[in-house]
Amino acid sequence: MTEKPEYLPEQMARLADEEAARFITDGLLSGKENVPSIALNQVTESLPESPRRRLRAVRDLIDDAMYLHRNERPTQVDAWLAPRLHATLRLTRAEAADPAAWNYLALGVAPDFVVWRHLSEQKKRVNAQYFKGPHHKQAFARLWWAAELFRDGPDYVPVVTACGNQDMLNTVLRLDVIDHRPTAQALVRLLRKGVARTGRDANALAKAVNAAAATLMYDVIAPDAPRDGDAVRRWVDEGEAGLTILHRPLPTGPAEERAPENSVELLTESFAQLFADAPVRGVRTEEEAPE
Repeated sequence: MTEKPEYLPEQMARLADEEAARFITDGLLSGKENVPSIALNQVTESLPESPRRRLRAVRDLIDDAMYLHRNERPTQVDAWLAPRLHATLRLTRAEAADPAAWNYLALGVAPDFVVWRHLSEQKKRVNAQYFKGPHHKQAFARLWWAAELFRDGPDYVPVVTACGNQDMLNTVLRLDVIDHRPTAQALVRLLRKGVARTGRDANALAKAVNAAAATLMYDVIAPDAPRDGDAVRRWVDEGEAGLTILHRPLPTGPAEERAPENSVELLTESFAQLFADAPVRGVRTEEEAPE
């Protein structure tokens, strides 16, 4: 099985797409080869030094995640790792939108995690997009953005709920509507209430909510509170000061105001009705059921 890199620099770096592609070999995707870490680090682009870019803290977190979930299905690591990765990296959204940083994290810092988490039991391979892919697919970008979009101000509990359902990650992260915080919180609330229980439920719910967004205009009928850039900057600056994140307790996110309760509740009721009318793949209606 693919092992952790033999060489780990002090600081985070960027690995451009064209350079990353050279290291995504068939041997790596099948978990039979390691990434030549010294060669990889010779083609990276350095970033300004910062305590929040220290790789040892990230690598220790990933080691802990793999150890704690060693006897479980790898999918169960997502709910634990997403909020802690978000709190450890302390990225701005602009920084998190850089795919070269995620390329480096997957190939230069934790290729063993990507293989362990995403090796398909059926195909015996990892989809290359988990190493180098869009934000809703790449192994670490998807977790960071899930934490960013599903946190309720400083509260990561909704992130744990959302990341506990793989279809919430695989489908909802692709949708533009998820950037509206009351929408994200309403979806999580329906998971908690058991309205949407399975992966197929979450997939059907997400599609229904996205389709209705063209006419309902969620940001108008359920307004969000203004985003607090100062709170986010203070949170990022804590990382610059070298703040240590403990792994066991759930961390705290930026001290932004939570999504307005009235807006969340309104959308929760609306989405519940949309879901009641939505077709769920693999579930027959009474009219379709055989006699």
